[in-house]
Amino acid sequence: MKIAITSSGPDLESPVDPRFGRCAYFIFVDPETLEFEAIENPNVGAPGGAGIQSAQLVANKGVKAVLTGSCGPNAFQTLQAAGIEVIIGVAGTVKDAIQQYKSGTLRPTAQPNVPPHFGMGYGPGQQMGPGWGRGMGRGRMGFGPVSQHPFPPSPPSSPEEEIETLKQHAEFLRQQIEKINRRIKELEKEKK
Repeated sequence: MKIAITSSGPDLESPVDPRFGRCAYFIFVDPETLEFEAIENPNVGAPGGAGIQSAQLVANKGVKAVLTGSCGPNAFQTLQAAGIEVIIGVAGTVKDAIQQYKSGTLRPTAQPNVPPHFGMGYGPGQQMGPGWGRGMGRGRMGFGPVSQHPFPPSPPSSPEEEIETLKQHAEFLRQQIEKINRRIKELEKEKK
């Protein structure tokens, strides 16, 4: 049996990537033996349809479950149609996620936890350039209408789930701010 985990890096010590369709890597792992394969996500920079394409990639690997931070409705429907359990709200390292899965503390969800196009802003592994992070005017990176903010469209099922989701979003935003500040410094150096 294999499961897939979204990851920011190519190994079991890497942090879980909070995005499904635009995660940096997919780690396909046998939770019993910890034998794994890391695949760089070819859909990170896709102009659209990254969630569906990523779901198809995962389905073609014959996994039983996907562990991720967030999953949008298109990817969620594609995964469910393939008979794959979707477990959201996962954080920590890939190895931590595997242990939580094996212990039974992670449960499949019945619905996506982010709106469509959630991961289109600048993220790990993507290059900044003109127009980065604007995401087709849908409020990426917190710019735009509050109704498009990347928090769950429906109430979480428990306070613990809400806390975990908020922590993931805070960490994701912290990483984005760090990258933005680095890019600002690079551009300021270029001006001199």
